Amino acid sequence: VQLQASGGGLVQPGGSLRLSCAASGSILSINAMGWYRQAPGKQRELVATISRGGRTNYADSVKGRFTISRDNAKKTVFLQMNSLKPEDAAIYYCNANILIDGDSWYNNFWGQGTKVTVSS
Repeated sequence: VQLQASGGGLVQPGGSLRLSCAASGSILSINAMGWYRQAPGKQRELVATISRGGRTNYADSVKGRFTISRDNAKKTVFLQMNSLKPEDAAIYYCNANILIDGDSWYNNFWGQGTKVTVSS
């Protein structure tokens, strides 16, 4: 199973970016999917999660600015980031709780990370 994240880059404060993360492999089912981020010198923190049914959860710092969504048919999770601030700069990692063909339980998988830089 692989999670391939994309969409990071350099954006000015107040700008927008859209991250995508596609899961591939022998996947039977995906439960929750989410985005986390890690800034230099800081611990990885939760940004947003979304259940298979679409229920969302956000960190207080991004509420009202970021929107998480998913396409279950494409096994893809998205993060629309608006009104970006310099403090949003970090490496963003996607996460998914996946049931692999042949397994009996779900396991957590991480993408490789995509870098977001917010600077003028």
